[in-house]
Amino acid sequence: MPRIFDFGGREVERTVTVASLRALKGTPKAGGGPVAQVTAETAEEAAAAEAAGIEMIVCRAANVSRVREGSRRLFVTAALGFAEAVTGDEILRTAFGAITAGADAVITGRGYDAVRKLADEQIPVVGHLGFVPRKSTWVGSIRAFGKTATEAFELWDRFRRLEDAGAFAVECELIPAAVMAEIGSRTGLVTISLGSGPDADVIFLFTSDICGENERLPRHARAWGNLARLHEAVRTERLAALSGFRAAVRTGDFPAKANVAGIADEEIEAFRRDIERR
Repeated sequence: MPRIFDFGGREVERTVTVASLRALKGTPKAGGGPVAQVTAETAEEAAAAEAAGIEMIVCRAANVSRVREGSRRLFVTAALGFAEAVTGDEILRTAFGAITAGADAVITGRGYDAVRKLADEQIPVVGHLGFVPRKSTWVGSIRAFGKTATEAFELWDRFRRLEDAGAFAVECELIPAAVMAEIGSRTGLVTISLGSGPDADVIFLFTSDICGENERLPRHARAWGNLARLHEAVRTERLAALSGFRAAVRTGDFPAKANVAGIADEEIEAFRRDIERR
């Protein structure tokens, strides 16, 4: 496992680095296929991802420190929120805060100038192309982007412009698999597939989808767990417990003698005498 200094000046081990991800491009994925990436916002989720052999995680910029409590080794990409980082100075401040807290890269769906500003500081930047949920009004619906030759060429142009702006990688969301394969073989960007097929350098899914936490599973995802069932069991048990508490209070069954502190008879009598005297 490579050892580096992170942006906070700490000597650390990392599952992958920007250099090793770049080196993956165009080479056979021997020994385990592409790199895997998931989401994590807590130390517990990060620790589980590391224990499962995942190499990369994405979290909100504000949660980097919390995630690092769970994993010191995974490659962490911090998402710069649209509302948290608006101006150029805010983007830089948020990015520097995230990487000095332990992130290895930042991801942004902002324009090429924002990417260039970050790249000029040698901050590893991940862009976001294809279907970008927050910008879906431009495509008119929740759908794959690049399903026509015109859209595919427009997408290819965006890849080139993003690379020219200085990004090292790009999250590729809901791009037709054949288009992704064509672009991936021609771009120098490390490609991260979220619903864009297997021909990418990194395969990405949301932890909530992987663990089966949502009632509706996106077409591009698959669940290997059923946390929704466990969450429902927790809700049922919580309701039963709270209802039991309310009923016990109503009937006087709680608090019982075992739930309160006691006092010796002579002490309570002395206390009563003191009150009466004073």
